[in-house]
Amino acid sequence: MQRAQHPIYNFTLSTQIALLLIVSVFLWSVGAPILFQKVHAASSLTQVSDTLTSSNTLAPAGHTIKFTSNMPINPNQTIQIILDPVTNAFTEAYSLATSTDFTFYAGSTPYTVVSTCTSGNQVSAVGNYVAPNEGLTLTVCSGAAAISSSTPIVIGIATTTASTKVWTNPATTGSYRITVGGTQTNAGETRVMVLPNVILTALVNTSFTFVVTGLATTTGLNGQYATTTASSSPTSLPFATLASSTGPVTLAQQLNVTTNARNGFSVTVQENQPPTSSTGATIDLFANGATTTTPIPWTAPTAQLDVPSTYGHLGVTSDDADEGGGEFSSGQKWAGNIDQPRVIFSHTGPSDGTTQNKGKAIVAYRIQISDLQEAGNDYTNTLTYVATPTF
Repeated sequence: MQRAQHPIYNFTLSTQIALLLIVSVFLWSVGAPILFQKVHAASSLTQVSDTLTSSNTLAPAGHTIKFTSNMPINPNQTIQIILDPVTNAFTEAYSLATSTDFTFYAGSTPYTVVSTCTSGNQVSAVGNYVAPNEGLTLTVCSGAAAISSSTPIVIGIATTTASTKVWTNPATTGSYRITVGGTQTNAGETRVMVLPNVILTALVNTSFTFVVTGLATTTGLNGQYATTTASSSPTSLPFATLASSTGPVTLAQQLNVTTNARNGFSVTVQENQPPTSSTGATIDLFANGATTTTPIPWTAPTAQLDVPSTYGHLGVTSDDADEGGGEFSSGQKWAGNIDQPRVIFSHTGPSDGTTQNKGKAIVAYRIQISDLQEAGNDYTNTLTYVATPTF
């Protein structure tokens, strides 16, 4: 049986030349660039960042977007900012933001953001608030100066407290893309992190200490002795024997307050009754029983016959310059309205218990009688201090 014969192809030099001519004609007809195209990489922006005024979830936030282009940005070219083009997680907070909500700087040169171009260095802003592209397009106006390459661009979008926030952050914690593009030559992107605010809590225990101290007979109060007859104690003001000939008699106590109360404290004093004897006679309040509210300089009782309230009186003063704006003139004026709670020492912030007018004050009580004051060896009353912190 004969084998099948297969033709043998011999490529001669003339055949190779013929094939080369065929290929050359093909390339000439279709164009060699189709087969040998170059791939051009897109230029990228550098130093791209977006700083939020709030990174909290669902918070209306301002954006400060910065970038640098290695190509100039010319008039009529656009810069387009798109928030998270994949998930569309940002939402519109205010679609009618005004030009005052935006700032635009090319280096140190400000460009005014407008809705319609007029003249000068301006960029017009158009918002795109329809998903999937929550974004903003800024067009360099035709009359504006071109922005040279390598110039840092800073775009502020509702970054001030007064601005109406344009976008609301996503509801879900995560990292979100911010892209910068447009008809300018370059493009780039950055990311922002959205996460719930951190709530810091702390507890500072309340502290409040009020101390009443007696004073010796040599204690001075604005150039005079606060205690002129006997030493006082924290619980006693022993006026002893009073006489018209001795004039006014003064006893005093020192008050000290230590507190961390934010708004300070006040100390009041109130008598339960006028100093009263077992016979029912009283030493009325300064001046002449009038229970003076606004402190005045000390005056002697007027001693009008058959008017017992003028026979003698009791008054109070304080060297606290804070109280009532210094109404006691640091102990030079006296009040008589201690038949009700009367503030005699106060401060508007924390106090250390030692600083004059803030944590320490002297409160003085004065009695002066006339010859008409009824006799009695047991005049008495009770004074009550109430110290109240204000938080």
